[in-house]
Order: sequence, then C-alpha cells, then structure tokens
Amino acid sequence: MTPVLYDLSLRMGYSYDVPASGARHIMRLMPLSLTDRQRLVAGSITVSPAPDEQSHFVDFFHHPATSFMLRAPHESLDIRMQARVQVESQPIAADFSPLLADLPEEITDIWSLAPDSPHHFLGDSPRLTQAREISDYARSCATPQLTVMQIAHALCARVNKDFTYDPDATTVDTTPLEAFKLKRGVCQDFTHIMILALRSLGIPAGYVSGFLRTIPPPGKERLEGADAMHAWVRVWCGETIGWIELDPTNNISAGTDHIVVAYGRDYSDVVPVIGVLKSYGGQRAVQAVDVIPLK
Repeated sequence: MTPVLYDLSLRMGYSYDVPASGARHIMRLMPLSLTDRQRLVAGSITVSPAPDEQSHFVDFFHHPATSFMLRAPHESLDIRMQARVQVESQPIAADFSPLLADLPEEITDIWSLAPDSPHHFLGDSPRLTQAREISDYARSCATPQLTVMQIAHALCARVNKDFTYDPDATTVDTTPLEAFKLKRGVCQDFTHIMILALRSLGIPAGYVSGFLRTIPPPGKERLEGADAMHAWVRVWCGETIGWIELDPTNNISAGTDHIVVAYGRDYSDVVPVIGVLKSYGGQRAVQAVDVIPLK
C-alpha cells in the first residue's frame, strides 16, 4: 500500500477571565519520526504571546517536548502547530503471540528497561489504578485457548460494542472506573479502560496520543477544523511480535489514518499542553485540528 502524506495543523487557544500574571507550560504536540512507520518531514510550533524563555528537551519516552515561560500579564494564549508527515502502511502480522499462560515467561526474558520495555506498562501508573469491575470485565474476554493478540482484539471489539461515544459524558479528569460505570465517554476513556483491562490480565499495555484522519459522510463537505487529537492502545504481544496498536473507539488496528505524537503509560505521560499560571477565575479553551491527505 502506498504511503500517505499529510499536512497537519493544530490550534489550541486559551482565554482567561482575569489576565494571568505569569505562566510556565510544557508542550508535546509534534508528531514523531518512527522507523518503518512514520516520518516527520517538517514541522513548526508558534506561541502567542511570544515566550520570555523557551527550551527543548526529550523526555523518558523519547518525546520531543518544549518548555516555555511567560512573565508578562496576558489575557489569552494561542498555540499553533503545523507539520507534514508521511505515514507508512503496516503489514498484517501473523499471530505468533503466546497463550496468556505463557506470557509471563516471555516478559521475564526481557532484561531491557528502555522506554519501550514491557516492564513499564504492567502495573499501576499515575492515572490508572486497578479496579475489580474492570478486571472482571477483562477476564470475560480471556478464555484459555486464546492467544494474547486474540485477547487484545477481543477486548478492543468488546469496548467498542459496550461503550457509547459521548463527548458530553466525561471530562479530561474522569477516572476510568467512572467512565466504565457510565458506559459512555471519549477516546481517552475507552483507551484507559482497555489498558487497565489488559494490565489486569498481565498483558503490558500503554497509551498512544496522536491524530486521526476523519472522513465525512458521503455527499458531505469536510469541515475545517473538524478533526481532533485522538488516543488508542499499544499492546505488547510477546517477544516475536512485540507491540501492536488497536483503536477501541473505532474497533480497528492503527493504520495510515493514525498519526503518532507520543507514547506513554497513560494520558499523564502524553498531555499535549500542561502547565501552571498565576491567575484566578475561569478560563475557556478551544481546539481545532486539520488532517489533510495530500494527493
């Protein structure tokens, strides 16, 4: 399958009821370059008002990040990212993953503690703590004759079937257990629930942040800014296969429509923009994303 070239644009805007007298933020917005998967051709990020200080670093999970500080009072903050990315099609892998009972031995054989080591993705993480209800849910999909990959695909399909996409049902701070009980939410909720379910079975699983190309219904024009940042799941299926990526919101494997920005244990590792500011009162946020395939 031919690689797909995309032009991406992202705008994140914040307005404050009371001007902020100072702020410090960290951004993780630029798509990654990944061998045999994805190539960042070019990209830029602009911030308004212009930062008084700015530095770049690479975090533990190998994400390029930017830290910046604003000292002067400001009523709003505007962040814009533009990038051109080429995404390669991935071959369909044969299922050489082990049975669930054999997975612990394969994990034990991994001595590496590199960022992609499965050991980092087994236990609790900042936003994910085991919940009995989700563990019971996972066990219903994990019959002994299934391989790890089959269990992962079964859980992906089950979450997609059992949960309703509803952007008004949850917030960025909703816990996985709260979303699980509601049976409603967005991609972040479905991703967190599936990760917890997999980890409860002893299957390493992590969070992927990125962009998803959306296709309008037949006969409808694509709306500018209608795309959004997206989240899906990364699953370790043993030494032979390694990591695969599944999207429970859409019940599909991640493919050329999925553009990776960051990998982590949960959302806390990949927050696109996080920081602190000196202010009080309310604030409003807007986000607009365009993912345009080039002909």
